[in-house]
Amino acid sequence: MTSVAALPVLGVAALGYVVGMLPSAEIVAAGLDPRGAGSGNPGAVNITGLLGKRAGATVFGMDMGKAVVAGQVGRAVAGGPGANVAACAAVLGHCFPANRGFRGGKGVAASFGQMLATFPAYLPVDIALGIVATKSDFWKAKPVATIGVTCALWTLLAAVWTKHRLPNAWAPAAGCSMPAAAAVASAAIIYRFAAEAPRTPPADVDEGSSNNRGLGCSEDDCAASKE
Repeated sequence: MTSVAALPVLGVAALGYVVGMLPSAEIVAAGLDPRGAGSGNPGAVNITGLLGKRAGATVFGMDMGKAVVAGQVGRAVAGGPGANVAACAAVLGHCFPANRGFRGGKGVAASFGQMLATFPAYLPVDIALGIVATKSDFWKAKPVATIGVTCALWTLLAAVWTKHRLPNAWAPAAGCSMPAAAAVASAAIIYRFAAEAPRTPPADVDEGSSNNRGLGCSEDDCAASKE
């Protein structure tokens, strides 16, 4: 791709990022800062817990719509590559909004929008995996691993679709930009999940015992040395 031909793609990437920065959760919350309430995540799940299912569904739809709109505009301007780049940029704008200190949502709803606009053949698979994960205590306890598996499958199948030129419903024909965009969006989503994952010390380690081990003595010896 020449530098001149790349300009439309760069343009829709910038547009997609700006669209992705739209603070859906804050708009729906109407004065309540979701970053300072509930889980602190400006996304549909937190809004559901704070304001109910209807508000949560609205946020989910808005976040999903951001990537859909970006992808459609990108396709109109720069074809398949434009659709993939713009939709992916919307996910990045949602996860890392410059106007919010680069701390945004986790990108799940926005990624659904990216799939709907660029890889609808995979979307039912992703939804099915999500349903299975919510029914499994094992996967619910490991959200980072769960999202990692689904993102890896998204990227892998996008590559398979591209290699074999498989049908892609109403979206642009599968091309190299599709797995690349899936990989970039996946990396952003996994990063956001990992960043928000709770970090707790091992259950068998307490402050006193860890300090004693740092001194290189047993608990009894350390207690005696302090007397």
